Amino acid sequence: MPPVKRAPTPGKKAGRAKAASNTASKAATLPLRKSSQLRRVSPAVIDLGELNNHLGYFVRRIQVWIFQDFIRRLARIDISPAQFSVLVIIGANEGLSQSELAGTLGIERARLVRMLHLLDRRGLTERLPSTADGRRHALRLTRAGQAHLKQAKALAAQHEVNLLPKLGAERYRMLLDALREV
Repeated sequence: MPPVKRAPTPGKKAGRAKAASNTASKAATLPLRKSSQLRRVSPAVIDLGELNNHLGYFVRRIQVWIFQDFIRRLARIDISPAQFSVLVIIGANEGLSQSELAGTLGIERARLVRMLHLLDRRGLTERLPSTADGRRHALRLTRAGQAHLKQAKALAAQHEVNLLPKLGAERYRMLLDALREV
């Protein structure tokens, strides 16, 4: 049997409204900060504490900064960074299997399958039966996929050029060399 709902008594409802009003008036009477205290604190002034000694913190910060620009550029042709990586690897390794591609890029196989379905539906990639093993698919770009990849590579090149003045050519080269070795 469902519980019986009781109508609130007028006193209780009025009491709740009065309590809410008291809370609001207390908040309104709190002293406001003087305008000089409301100035934004410069990021250079904020102490990062122990984060200054954590490579992962800075790698993540630069990754976010880089990806924001990269995502913005590739959005012009409706390609995500992950899709770009998939197209580049397939373009450079025609006939690659799905599992080889997933392993190379560190993408979960289920996620890669969904992405390949999307790229197939867009007419950018195709999965053909492998001549070496009938149980696997050989991946390749379609003509439309090759054309789309060409556009994406041009946008990616603009993105990389955009990083140079922000990082400096020497620091850019050093970071790239160091991270290739990892």
